[in-house]
Amino acid sequence: MIIREASSKDIPEIVKVLKASLGENDLPLSEEIWNFKHDVNPFGTSLVLVAEEDKKIVGVRAFMRWEWKKEKLVYRALRAVDTATHPEYQGRGIFKKLTLKAVEVAKDQGYNFIFNTPNDQSRPGYLKIGWQIAGNVNVALKPSFSSFLSKGNHSGNYEINIHSEESINKLCSNWNDKMEGESRLFTPKSREFLCWRYERNPLQKYEVLATEDFYIASYIKKRRKIREFRVSECIYRKDKVVSSGLNKAIKKLARKLGAHMISFAPDILPLKGLMLKGGYGPILTVRELNLKESEYSRLLEIENWNNSIGDLELF
Repeated sequence: MIIREASSKDIPEIVKVLKASLGENDLPLSEEIWNFKHDVNPFGTSLVLVAEEDKKIVGVRAFMRWEWKKEKLVYRALRAVDTATHPEYQGRGIFKKLTLKAVEVAKDQGYNFIFNTPNDQSRPGYLKIGWQIAGNVNVALKPSFSSFLSKGNHSGNYEINIHSEESINKLCSNWNDKMEGESRLFTPKSREFLCWRYERNPLQKYEVLATEDFYIASYIKKRRKIREFRVSECIYRKDKVVSSGLNKAIKKLARKLGAHMISFAPDILPLKGLMLKGGYGPILTVRELNLKESEYSRLLEIENWNNSIGDLELF
């Protein structure tokens, strides 16, 4: 069996393996979607490895490029995302072989760490090959009382309302400066990133509202009969007037979409009123590649991460 880095010529066969492994009907995957995730990402093209036997691709592992910053220090990171083994070749340790090879390649290429939020079934496998737990991602849950009496828009037809492209660039610059001053890890935001991640995402549609004062990307996540209004991204100018307008805008969006509950990153978004805060998000895990011991220790404390929900949610 050959383990090697993938090329663009492999994409059609990679998509076939993913569909064979994960289910044709359950996977909204195409070459276009693969390219969105792994080719046009503003942070760069993904690190993708394939397992090949008899000149046939039988396994794939993709690591999306990402960037985190702490103050002025930039961390080149990889996000472990897509993985699949063809059903006829499962049980032969292909996932482990691909992952360990990816760690080796990423380390040689100078990446600082790998991160992801594996589910309960896959997490033990990661922990056995060197991943460590940083903790549960902090999430706040806030009831949306006005939505219980509102019919709202239940169609799922989200809108993108952007008042000014120029103001978003300025907003991102000010936001990144603000986050640098908080001495915690954050993903730097840019107009290019927001457009890619939220406005042109074929896997998840978002309601986007952007003014001179803030940028909000959100959607409805259904949990049985509960409609959760998830604020995936929110960047804003920090002053009292903006804070008041931001609270009103989020309440209005939640009511419009018929939400019963609002979820958001409490360390980033200063919503007011009754809420629950805690480790209600997924478990974040990290694999060290090229870090000082003191740096890695900080990564393993969830309090040192200043992420939006969108920085870590699956898409």
